Amino acid sequence: MDEARTAAAIRQYLVDLAGASENAPAEPLVSALLVSSVDRLRVLCSALLYKSYPRLTRAPLNLDADELLRAVVERLLKALGKARPETVRGFFAIANQHMRWELNDLARRVDARAPDLELVEGLAFAPESSGLTQSAHVSQKAAAFASFHVRLRRYGGIVQCQRLIRQRIS
Repeated sequence: MDEARTAAAIRQYLVDLAGASENAPAEPLVSALLVSSVDRLRVLCSALLYKSYPRLTRAPLNLDADELLRAVVERLLKALGKARPETVRGFFAIANQHMRWELNDLARRVDARAPDLELVEGLAFAPESSGLTQSAHVSQKAAAFASFHVRLRRYGGIVQCQRLIRQRIS
């Protein structure tokens, strides 16, 4: 049911955007359109990043879906000022194209970097084990902290996207 409401809201914003005159500023409508579609855009970013570009999620870039979403929202703010999709499908086609362009651009930059030095096994010294093991209490605290950190990053990404949209409006 939530997807149907999101699609209906996006459809209405697209109708409003198509009906706006050329002289009228489109940014408030574009921003509202992006705010209403941010959850679906996050899902698309995550799916595309982790299925098609998993190497970008590892070092040296360590890209996550929220960072990709921020870049895509910025691109869409610029693109939707000129392009006016008529359907929800057309809107997500434009969004998907910008996701791919952003990921391809990042992949090119990573490939252009100088390769890191390779670790030679014979020259690396492994630290000796101290023989200590983690207690169950320390393991639980570490897991709780990691879970909190993931939720904090996810919430921070939403806030930063909304802050970026608000800055574009004003």
